[in-house]
Amino acid sequence: MKLDIVHDLQSVYRKLVHAYSRPGQLANLMKEAAIVREDGNEECPAPILLIALTLFDQEVTFKVLSEKAGMITKTINQLTYAKQGEIEEADYILVLQDAETGALNKAIEKAKSGTLKNPHSSATIIIEVTEITAEPALELKGPGIKTVEYVQVELAENWIESRQSKHKEFPLGVDLMFVDQQDQLLSVPRTTQISENRVMV
Repeated sequence: MKLDIVHDLQSVYRKLVHAYSRPGQLANLMKEAAIVREDGNEECPAPILLIALTLFDQEVTFKVLSEKAGMITKTINQLTYAKQGEIEEADYILVLQDAETGALNKAIEKAKSGTLKNPHSSATIIIEVTEITAEPALELKGPGIKTVEYVQVELAENWIESRQSKHKEFPLGVDLMFVDQQDQLLSVPRTTQISENRVMV
């Protein structure tokens, strides 16, 4: 693998941490994703594989929702030693663009949401989308955001309501990561408040 396990993945990790601590600000994974593509790992989208290589290990369980779930699961397992788990128990759930209709809502609904004693034991859902932009479609507020951030996520599925329902018993909930075809990443922690911007023209 041409990807430098120390240098490149540390760079990805720093970007993930920044995106998580500054919801609404996009992280650019283009440089590292290009190296992954050169390595010929075509089964799994490059930015999603980067996240797996950075965060997964033998203690982690994950579930892939995709038409190519078998191949992607095998690739991630071989590279990270993480184990496949059921959607209700998985630490990470990967929802690819070719997943069946309703897959994201299903993932949000069934994902573990932590406990009051340990809310950090909740799942992280990583979602592949067409594009993420700074258009004012969604309004983000909460920790790490000075006033408000605006984003638009190009995704056919309406997931906002499912997420709101999942977060009724705050601090329980799920963390979301969106990656697009331009290798941009948007992190939406469970502490972030999301609302649709009704005044958008």
